[in-house]
Order: sequence, then C-alpha cells, then structure tokens
Amino acid sequence: MTLTTLILAAGQGTRMRSSLPKVLHRLAGRPLLEHVCRAAMELGDPRLLIVHGHGGERVREALAQVPARWIEQAEQLGTGHAVEQALPLIPDGDLVLILYGDVPLIGTATLRRLVEAGRATGFGLLTVELEEPRGYGRILRDEHGRVTGIVEEKDADEAQRAIREINTGFMAVRAGLLRKWIGRLENDNAQGEFYLTDVVAMAAQEGIEVRTVRPDDPFEVMGVNDRIQLAALERHCQRRKAEALMRQGVTLLDPARFDLRGSLEAGRDVEIDVDVVVEGAVRIGEGSRIGPGCVIRDAVIGEGVEVLAHCVIEGAEIGTGSRIGPFARLRPGTSLAGGTHIGNFVEVKNSTIGEGSKVNHLSYIGDTDIGTGVNVGAGTITCNYDGARKHRTVIEDDAFIGSDTQLVAPVRVGRGATIGAGTTLTRDAPDDVLTLSRAPQKSVPGWRRPRKEES
Repeated sequence: MTLTTLILAAGQGTRMRSSLPKVLHRLAGRPLLEHVCRAAMELGDPRLLIVHGHGGERVREALAQVPARWIEQAEQLGTGHAVEQALPLIPDGDLVLILYGDVPLIGTATLRRLVEAGRATGFGLLTVELEEPRGYGRILRDEHGRVTGIVEEKDADEAQRAIREINTGFMAVRAGLLRKWIGRLENDNAQGEFYLTDVVAMAAQEGIEVRTVRPDDPFEVMGVNDRIQLAALERHCQRRKAEALMRQGVTLLDPARFDLRGSLEAGRDVEIDVDVVVEGAVRIGEGSRIGPGCVIRDAVIGEGVEVLAHCVIEGAEIGTGSRIGPFARLRPGTSLAGGTHIGNFVEVKNSTIGEGSKVNHLSYIGDTDIGTGVNVGAGTITCNYDGARKHRTVIEDDAFIGSDTQLVAPVRVGRGATIGAGTTLTRDAPDDVLTLSRAPQKSVPGWRRPRKEES
C-alpha cells in the first residue's frame, strides 16, 4: 500500500499575534513545519502533500527545499475540508498519513507504528493519555475496548470528561475509505467547520477497527497555538538534545543553558560552558572546550581546541590545538591551521592562517593568506576594500607584523620580514628585512597645553 503523507498547515495562528504564518515560527532554529516534514521524509520515500492557506507564498518559499506538492485551502473550513482539498491527488489504494504543521516534535518511530496500524485495519489513530486532558476530545470505547468515536469536551458528559485518553488528530487511513467519509461530513457545529475527527465514528459504525497507537513521549503530540506553548516546546526540545549529547560523552556545564538550533557532531570529552548557542551544522573534535556565551554556526572545530568566552564563529574551520578568544569573531571563509592563536577582539574573514601563527589583540584580518609561525601585532588592519573590489594580502612564513600596522591590499610581506610598528604598508615588503614607514618624531620646545581660564 503506497504511503501518501498529508500535512495540514493552513491555520492562521491568530493567537501567535504575528504577521508570520504560524508554521514558520521557529523551534530549535527550524520552522515548525520543517520539523514535521523531516519526520515524514524519514519514513522512507512517501508522497508528500502540504495543504497551506494563510501566507502560503511565504510558507512555500521558506520550505522550497522540501520535495512536496503544495495545495491551497483558500477558505479555512476545518480539518475535514483541508483533507478534502488534497483527496483528488490521492489514489484510493494509498494509505494517507495525516500530520499537522504546528505539531513539530512528532517522532518517526511513532509514525511508523501508526502507519503499521493503518495498513493492518485500514484505520490507525494516534492517542495519548494525559494527567490533565482538559480541552481535548476524548476517545470513546465500548465494553470490549474498541474505539467507537470521539467526543469534544464541550459536548461530553461528566463521565466522558473523566476519560484521560485523548485524540491527537494524527491518523493513517486508506484513501478510498477517507474519501467516502469526508463526503458525509457536516458542519452543523458552533464553528461551522467540517471536523476530520467525525470519521472515527463513521469507521466504527461500519465495523472497521480503529487501531490505536501511543507516542513514545506526550510532547510529540503537543501543538503550538501561542508563544507560551512554543517556548515550552523549545525547552523540552533543547532538553532532549542536551541529554542526547551528554549520553555521547559531551559535558554540558548546565544543560538548561545550552541551545542547539541545528546539528552538532561532537567527539568525546568535549566541554561546553553555559549560554552557548550552536546553529546550522557544527562539528567539534574530541577534547575541545567551548567557553561561556559563544555562538557557533556552520563551523568545524578540531581536536583539543579552546574557544574562550563570548566568541562568534561562523563558516570557519579551526585546526587542532588552536586557541580562540575571548571576544573573537571568525567569519565565513576563515581557515585556521593547527596551533593558531586568535585573541581578544580579533576579527578574521575569508582568510587562511598557517600553523602556529598568532593574531592576538584588537586586529582585523580580511581576505588574507598568512603563513606558518607568523606574529601579527595588536591593532593590525588589512585594508582589503578599495570601495569597489576586495583585494588580498599575503604574509609569508615567519614574518613579524608590528603593532598598529595597516597593510593596504594588494600587498605581500615576504618570508621572515619584519614590519615596524605604526607602518602603513602600500608596497610589497622583501624577505628577511625590516620595513617601516613613520613620520619623523619631533618635540616642540616652549609649547604649552591650553588651560581653562579661572573665573
């Protein structure tokens, strides 16, 4: 039975009080809808259909990389109506897995069990037991435990309200059956909407077993209706990510103060201090330490690296045994060989720095190739932009750049060269000699600093 996954993502999300479509609000760095799409795609190679409504163009653009067929629900007339928009694209023999774009933590293992239940009987339903089920539709069963329907809380009597098993809305149903039942839905309710949940009672009345499965974690079926719920899911999601890292041998000095908004591949004995944010795809080698307050995005950090407090690292590669910071910024295109030192308030962009070289204080290195064993003094600036184009600076092995030097690109500093402090270098500096440019120093006899007149 071919699997078609249908994600309902047309809700306006009025309680979010935002111009951004609800399914594009981010959880752990990704849109809510992207989390659901990833879980669905991990099932194998299902046909993926997404029903969108409010802000549809923005939603499609944000998830352009997802291989899905997009279907517009011009009027939001309920979940049953949303499913009806997609049914013309689904053959009767398919199994339709129905998911929700604002329920982001659904797990692939849970979905596999739901699909198996749907294939077994034609109707699989995901339910969960909650200590506090208030607000949810309750699952009704007969004396043999068979599902007979769903009752919404506002329509439930006292005994039904005591039921703790609730409907999640997730289901896997044979398309031919779903098509028949959707055609019978009515909207004679306070909201004037066509509820998908009504098909459960129709299945029971026809003697079709509604086979239920449970999620591994109740948070898998928690939806996002406002920013408070989004924040609660964020903390739960981050706690799960932190625990997974610690099981792999990573030390998090305070798991509650670590945010992973992408993917992190970390070796053993990596230590991460508080308030570190990891975004995109990051790799950290064995034995490296990340200090407090750092932001690391799309970077590769080698083994035994020490990143001190409050560094920002993006699109950079850092070699084994290097030392970064504090308060350093490594921008995209930066590649550091092993044993390099990048110090206080240093910014490096689109540059390579060779083994054992040091840029320790208050410097900007942009569009530069630095060799091995180079020392760059405090306050050095590579002047790489002429107002129209970027130019490169080359500093060869064992060069020494004095403090407060400006290197006006394009320029080359030769092997073993020394650049005197305060130099503005506009031409290439030869190997193994001292090059400097300074105005003559003079003292002015008899000069007095102006003083304020006493009143």
